[in-house]
Amino acid sequence: MKITEVKLLVLEDPSRKGRVGHSITRVEGLRRIQYTHQGRPNQELRPVRQSFLEVHTDEGIVGRSDTSMTPYQADIVRYHAVGRSPWEREGLFQQFWKGTRWVYQPPGWFGAFDNCLWDILGKAAGLPVYALVGRVRPRLPAYLTGGDTDIEGYLKAIETGKEMGIGAYKFHTYKGGKADIPIYRAVRDAVGPDYDLITDPVCSYDLREAIEVGRVLEELDFVWLEEPMHEQKMNQYQELCRALTIPVMGTEMLMHDIGLTAQWLIQGATDRLRGNARHGATQVLKLAHLAELHGANIELNGGGALDGLVHAHLGCCIDNTDFYEFFGATADSLRQTGAQWGLLNAPLIEEGHIAPPDGPGWGAEWDEEKFGSLVVEEH
Repeated sequence: MKITEVKLLVLEDPSRKGRVGHSITRVEGLRRIQYTHQGRPNQELRPVRQSFLEVHTDEGIVGRSDTSMTPYQADIVRYHAVGRSPWEREGLFQQFWKGTRWVYQPPGWFGAFDNCLWDILGKAAGLPVYALVGRVRPRLPAYLTGGDTDIEGYLKAIETGKEMGIGAYKFHTYKGGKADIPIYRAVRDAVGPDYDLITDPVCSYDLREAIEVGRVLEELDFVWLEEPMHEQKMNQYQELCRALTIPVMGTEMLMHDIGLTAQWLIQGATDRLRGNARHGATQVLKLAHLAELHGANIELNGGGALDGLVHAHLGCCIDNTDFYEFFGATADSLRQTGAQWGLLNAPLIEEGHIAPPDGPGWGAEWDEEKFGSLVVEEH
């Protein structure tokens, strides 16, 4: 089998409009200067767009993945991949990973191409990707991630998650440690000792706050402390990891770079890794194996490619992971989002868990007529 074409398709839904980009906003009430982000309220609404990469073969098998690749990046892949066999997935990964510096691209830029090759492999074998990798569980528990709010807002979100059977919640907060500690205590008191709690202060602590809050989180039996400081401060993360027993996870803004992420774990600057399959399933699996051999976990960030399908497969194949990260308000949120582009079977949250479909490859089922009708550019 040979690769015959690599296509970057840009889809646009004229019925939906949204704002693009963020504004940088200062957080008030802190002694230091700290920022968060907000939408741009006066920005013009534009039709929503989403890009997809397709890899075609001479046997008619097509791999497809959503992507943030640019036309220039797709052309680099096309130049090197056309005429090669999709069975050279590891060789192509190594070429693009090691060659990233020489084509002046950011790490992880070719992840969608890697996902397409896994899709082709599964379809050719007539097996789901989870069967090719090796499944360790039939389904993965989800945690619900919420936005920055107050005690009542967090508890309301937790109740929404409980209605879907979800037994874990992750805070997002930008308030600083002094304000967060009483919130964490109040929410733990409200949900009881058996509910799983996680927090992500999104770089809003300094080292002293991170240690002080971390010790409280240990007392309250939180699962992990995520990204309390900016990732540029590797030495401070090393000190934080030494000071706390609760796992610290500090590589979300580095997870696209498999080399840097690995070094953070090796150097003791993080206790858990972050990964996202938008940078490629192969990269996620390599990081998972590295973490496993260090007695650490990898936790997958966000929905992942194909509205949860790819992370559902990988999460059920990785022993050293605890959760799927879910942002939705209803159990069918992923399916609704996917259906906007013609993806018919994005995963549901059922009894607080997510599971991959049993179809070949990633198991995606498409309304091809709808998908094709939304294509506005092809590169």
